Amino acid sequence: MRVLLISTYDLGRQPFGLASPAAWLQREGVEVECVDMSREKLTDERISAAELVAFYLPMHTATRLASPIIDRVKRVNPAANLAAYGLYAPMNETWLREKGVTQVLGPEGFASPSNRQLSVVPNRAGLPPLARYAQLQMPDGSRRVVGSTDATHGCKHLCRHCPIVPVYQGRFHAIPVDAVFEDIRQQVAAGAQHISFGDPDFFNGPTHARRIVERLASGFPGVTYDVTIKIEHLLRHASMLSLLAATGCLFITSAVESIDDAVLQHLRKGHMRADFVAAVRLCRDAGITLSPTFVPFTPWTTLAGYDELLRTLADLDVMEQVAPIQLAIRLLITNGSPLLELPDIQAVITDFDAASLTWPWRHTDPRVDALQQSVMRSVMEKSKAARAVPHMTEAWYCCAEPSAEDMRLI
Repeated sequence: MRVLLISTYDLGRQPFGLASPAAWLQREGVEVECVDMSREKLTDERISAAELVAFYLPMHTATRLASPIIDRVKRVNPAANLAAYGLYAPMNETWLREKGVTQVLGPEGFASPSNRQLSVVPNRAGLPPLARYAQLQMPDGSRRVVGSTDATHGCKHLCRHCPIVPVYQGRFHAIPVDAVFEDIRQQVAAGAQHISFGDPDFFNGPTHARRIVERLASGFPGVTYDVTIKIEHLLRHASMLSLLAATGCLFITSAVESIDDAVLQHLRKGHMRADFVAAVRLCRDAGITLSPTFVPFTPWTTLAGYDELLRTLADLDVMEQVAPIQLAIRLLITNGSPLLELPDIQAVITDFDAASLTWPWRHTDPRVDALQQSVMRSVMEKSKAARAVPHMTEAWYCCAEPSAEDMRLI
C-alpha cells in the first residue's frame, strides 16, 4: 500500500505527527511519503500515487487549513481512501466524515497506543531540513537551529478550555527514554542546536522528565532545550528547576491564561494568581526564563481586568518574556469542550459554525471585543520587534482562536 501523510501546519516545527507514524508504518512494509505543506508544495502527482491519504490535525488552525486540501485530494484522486488523525481529528469526526474522510483515528494515528509503537524512533528522512523550520532567536541577534520531539503524549489534568481533555480525558503515556534519545540524536546529527519538547506538560511524569534531561545533557553537551510545564507543577516540583537549568533548559513555557482568580477557577487551571507570582520568582532564582502564555480575552474579561494584567506583568518585570500575541488571544470554544457545560458560556455563544469549527461567542461588553481587535492589530504591526529573551521565531499558543496571521494562511 502507498500512503501519503499530510501536515498543513504545526507551529513551525518539523511534524512529529508525520515522522512517528511514517516510522512504524514503514516497519510494517507500507510505502510512506510525507508532505509538510507549511514548508513544501503538495503536487497532484503525489496525491495521484497514494492509495491512502491521511491528514495530521494537531491543532485548530491545521484543521481549518486541511479543509480545502481534503477537497483537492478527492478531486485529484477520487479512488483514494481518506483518513485523519491528531488531537483535533476525534473532536471534529462528524465534520470530517461529511467531507469524505472514512477513517478518523486517535491523536497519534492509531486506535490505542502500544509500547511497541511508542518505542519506534520517528523517521524524519522524508521531511524538509530543520534549517527551514522555526528557529530559536537569541537576545544577541543570533539564531539556533531547532529540533523538536515529544517525551509524553496526553495530560493527566482536566482544564476546561484545553483541547487535550476531550480526547485524552486525564490520561497520558510516556514515550520510552531510548526512543526519545534516538530521535534527539538524529536531529542533532541533522544540525539541531536546541530541542523543543512538545509535551503538553513535561512534568506530568517528573521521574521520566529527569531521565530525559539527564540523558540529553550527558549525550549532547551544549545542546539546549525548552519545555512546557503547568504552574502548579513548577511549584510542586520546584526542586527540579536547578536540574533543568544545569542540563541546558533555556526557558519554560507555562499556560498561565489569566491572573484573575475567578477566571482561573472557571477554566479549572489548578493555580491562582499568587501561584503564578511564586513561579516567576522560582524560575528567576533558578536562572531559567519563564515564558507565560495567556488567553486574556474570555467572556469573563473586563477592561479593568485587562489593565490589571498589563500592570502585573510590568510589576513582575516579565513583559519581555511574553510573546506579544499572548496579549491579544481570544478564547477558542470547540466541539466537545467542557466549557460548553458552563451557563456563562451558554449565554454568550451562538450556533456552531461549521466553517470555523467553533462555537462563536460575543462578549456582553462590546468594548472588550473592540479592545481585543485593537490589540491584535497592534500586535500584527509589531510582530517582528526584537525581544531581550530567547524565544521561538513562531509563537507558541493553544486554546485560542486563529490569529490574523493564521487567517492569512487559511
